[in-house]
Amino acid sequence: MATLIHTLADHNDDVNYCAFSSSCLATCSLDKTIRVYSLSNFAELPYSPLEGHAYAVHCCCFSPSGLVLASCSTDGTSVLWDTRDGRRLAVLEQPGASPVRVCRFSPEAAYLLAGAADGSVVLWNVQSMKLYRSGKVKGGSLMACAFSPNGNFFVTGSSSGDLTIWDDKMRCLYNEKAHDLGVTCCDISSHPVSDSENGCKYFQMASCGQDNHIKLWLILFADFLGVQLKYKCTLNGHSAPVLACAFSCDGQMIVSGSVDKCVIIYETSTGNTLHTLSQHTRYVTTCAFAPHSPLLATGSMDKTVHIWQLDLKQPCAGDTTENESKVAIEDWSEDDVSAWLCAQDLADFVGLFKMNNIDGKELLNLTKESLANELKIESLGLRSKVLQKIEELRMTMISVAVPDEFLCPITRELMNDPVIATDGYSYEREAMENWISNRRSSPMTNLPLHSLMLTPNRTLKMAISRWLETQQK
Repeated sequence: MATLIHTLADHNDDVNYCAFSSSCLATCSLDKTIRVYSLSNFAELPYSPLEGHAYAVHCCCFSPSGLVLASCSTDGTSVLWDTRDGRRLAVLEQPGASPVRVCRFSPEAAYLLAGAADGSVVLWNVQSMKLYRSGKVKGGSLMACAFSPNGNFFVTGSSSGDLTIWDDKMRCLYNEKAHDLGVTCCDISSHPVSDSENGCKYFQMASCGQDNHIKLWLILFADFLGVQLKYKCTLNGHSAPVLACAFSCDGQMIVSGSVDKCVIIYETSTGNTLHTLSQHTRYVTTCAFAPHSPLLATGSMDKTVHIWQLDLKQPCAGDTTENESKVAIEDWSEDDVSAWLCAQDLADFVGLFKMNNIDGKELLNLTKESLANELKIESLGLRSKVLQKIEELRMTMISVAVPDEFLCPITRELMNDPVIATDGYSYEREAMENWISNRRSSPMTNLPLHSLMLTPNRTLKMAISRWLETQQK
């Protein structure tokens, strides 16, 4: 079983990434902050949130000791923080000032790897805080990276769909076209699959992409044989692009998160689905296993991070948590509604809803009037919170995911009044006007805007209108 035990809802924008140390959980967001929590009680540490990035924070990771936390941002920097007091240790500026999408410490914490939207790959010497080596992927943004357990090589994934293997001297050793529509994440298991007679170690790697797939690979790395990357299998289950994947500490499980709003946990050896978790109401952007405890964290564009407790003793293929089956919401039982209330931090209402026999159909029909007059919820704030959660639930019933090109890159909401900026991208007018009132750079490229003129994108507005009409039929 996988049981939802806590929900963190402190970010006020999309959660982009979450990472564990042995004692802490770090999360980062489009709201420009990094938040750090204690695993003992999930309380936010006194120095949190960490502030200093000028734009969205895309990724964060702990050093192996857990004493240093790294974060990277659209502002073109990677920042190192002291996890004991939140002190900023260094600001590392990416060559070319391109938005930094991903960062990772090497296993010995000698280096920090930072990958950016312009394809640049940088190894920073953590001790000296100086650039050690740099390289560049071909034809795309760098979206993913992972170190081998021994730190002798690392893998990068790009928006062009390539997986590239590098050594620690930044030499490109191998390149593989892995995902047709782009790689979004990759991870390497810390446990070797086998040792052959000649001493070569095989490591398992998982990659995921815009093609809705998670692929498993075997990597052979040896000085005298070079590098080999062998395709093993594809894990299916998601119905939309997969944005995140990660191995458990022992390598026996893989977790993935998707645009379909689901989290799936697979058994690595068989590829069987162990759990399907569907509590998030928007795209799942990140997922991570804790290193020394049976915990899983999942983050989403719904601005929350869910913490799950895993029962590792009796995994059962096809298991789902309460309220996590594929039963239509309108067919939920009263118990399903109770489970949903608990997951939304509304457990105080379970008794009230049960007393009034609120099932899925009744839940979807609740209004502010019925909450006040029939259920007698006197607090306006509580009524508003319940209604907001119900509205989010209704949104999950849309049968077709909103096309990504219809979403504003700033708000990630469906655009009502799209405009084209001089960087060539389309944005919601109000969001872009607010953006340029404080800065004169592109939200997508972080480069200066030559002009602040915004041109109505009538073609896109008509396309969105036609799409909305099809959803109402």
